[in-house]
Amino acid sequence: MKKLAARGSKAEQKAKKKQVEEEISQLSARLKVEHAKELAALGYSGGNGNEKNNVDTLVKAIAGVSVTSQPEHTKSSKAKQRRDKRAQQEAEREQRIQAEQSDTVSDRMIENEKLEKKLKPLGLTVNEIKPDGHCLYRAVEDQLAVLSGSISPYTYQELRGMVAAYMRKHSSDFLPFFLSENLIEADSDESPVQKFENYCKEVESTAVWGGQLELGALTHCLKKHIKIFSGSFPDVEMGKEYKCEDGNGSSNLSIMLSYHKHAFGLGEHYNSVVPT
Repeated sequence: MKKLAARGSKAEQKAKKKQVEEEISQLSARLKVEHAKELAALGYSGGNGNEKNNVDTLVKAIAGVSVTSQPEHTKSSKAKQRRDKRAQQEAEREQRIQAEQSDTVSDRMIENEKLEKKLKPLGLTVNEIKPDGHCLYRAVEDQLAVLSGSISPYTYQELRGMVAAYMRKHSSDFLPFFLSENLIEADSDESPVQKFENYCKEVESTAVWGGQLELGALTHCLKKHIKIFSGSFPDVEMGKEYKCEDGNGSSNLSIMLSYHKHAFGLGEHYNSVVPT
């Protein structure tokens, strides 16, 4: 709604802004009521003054974990601990998104304008990809379809499986970079190798967001040169050894993506870049 309201002249944007804010306020109020009902059904209470326990209960409720009282001596399974931690991270992420939402809208507009100015002279434009954790793989799937002139030889799920398999097979190439981005907790009984294997499992079977590690694997899996355009950072090229140029010196078999730091108020996102 904010994205639509940001279109048009300044006068039109000003007229739409108040209406949109009122509608968002009404929707947010309704959503809070629904959330309160759902959390109450899961055993969460927000008014007993015990904030620490309430937050713990809320995290468990979001994760879909039972909040029924259990003996303190019962040891949580590793899988349950991971679910709780993931739910807490997701809750914190949502809080950050809401806190920065007004700035994010403004930053997104600036980012998109810069990207458009960069792509337009090249005869390129952004093809919007569904904003979920699969966006990198969906964008690559879209690019493969463009390059083939038909449908992609691989679905985004198959691309995930290929990336995970390649990373496992070449773990020595990826493990140091993985560890530099993922600190091993001091009290963790998982070895770095096991933690990397768990990550590969998430890559192939969940909607975990893909980044530079996965892009590196994709270039080798597909033997394709990948170029990533951005309105916030310098453009990036990966897999230059696979770059193929036509007689005019321009790349005609490259996978072209756009990286958005402020997309949809959801944070980082990838789109497909196609000819206009």
